[in-house]
Amino acid sequence: MNKAKVIDHIVDWLKDYATKAGVNGFIVGVSGGIDSALTSTLCAKTGLKTLCLEMPIHQHENQVTRAQEHIAQLKERFANVSDERVDLTPVFESFKDQVPSAENSDTLFLSLANTRARLRMSTLYYFAGLHGLLVAGTGNKVEDFGVGFYTKYGDGGVDLSPIADLMKSEVYALAAEIGVPSSIQNAAPTDGLFGDSRTDEDQIGASYDELEWAMQQQYVNKLPKDFEGRKREVLEIYLRLNRANQHKMNPIPVCNIPFELK
Repeated sequence: MNKAKVIDHIVDWLKDYATKAGVNGFIVGVSGGIDSALTSTLCAKTGLKTLCLEMPIHQHENQVTRAQEHIAQLKERFANVSDERVDLTPVFESFKDQVPSAENSDTLFLSLANTRARLRMSTLYYFAGLHGLLVAGTGNKVEDFGVGFYTKYGDGGVDLSPIADLMKSEVYALAAEIGVPSSIQNAAPTDGLFGDSRTDEDQIGASYDELEWAMQQQYVNKLPKDFEGRKREVLEIYLRLNRANQHKMNPIPVCNIPFELK
C-alpha cells in the first residue's frame, strides 16, 4: 500500500464531498482510539473546519487522556481544528432512571452500552446542525462489513465513512504515517461502551489480525471445515457475527406494495 497516496486520496475525497454538499466541514467523535484519531486527522488535512467532540460517559481515565492528547496535538498542527467536550454521564444516568430495568443482566448491560453510542450520535448531529458539518464515521472495513461490530444508529449513524474501506492493519499503517500519537497507536482497541477495561478482542473473541484473515477466507468461500484448531475457531466466530449482523450492513428492508394493490 502506498500510504501517502492513500492518505491524499481520502483527503481529496472528503474535501470534494463536503464542497459538493455545501457544508463547512466535519465533526468527529474522538474517543482516544486509533480509528477516530485517524479519521479526525484526515478530516483536518482537508483544510475545512474540523470539530473534534469528546463525549465521555463514565469513561475510563486512560481513554480520556489519550483523546485529549490527540486533540491537543491536532490543534497545534492544524488551524482549522477546534474541539468541544460534552459530559453525557448525567444524561445517561437520567435515562437509566426513566426506563425499566431487566431481569437478564447481560441483556441490560448490552442495551445500556448501545444507548451510550446512540446518545453520542444524537450529540454529534446536534453540533453538526449548529455548525453546518458532516458527521464523519470512524468504522473500518472489518467492523463495518465483516463482523458488524458497531451500534446500529449509534456509531453506525454517520454521513460518510472515510476509512470504511481500510482493514484495521491499514488503519494502523496510515495512523503511523499521518502522525497519530504513539499512545493511541499502542493502546488496545476498545469501544469504551462499558466503562471498564474490556477490549474489542475480549468482546469478539478474536483479534483484528485474525478477523482480517477470516474476512479474506470469506472472499474465497473457505469454510470452517477447511481448517483445524484456532483457524477454524476464528472463522466460526467471524461467520457467526457476519450472519447475525447483516441487519446492520444491508439497507433497511422495505415492504414493496404490488401495483395492483394500490
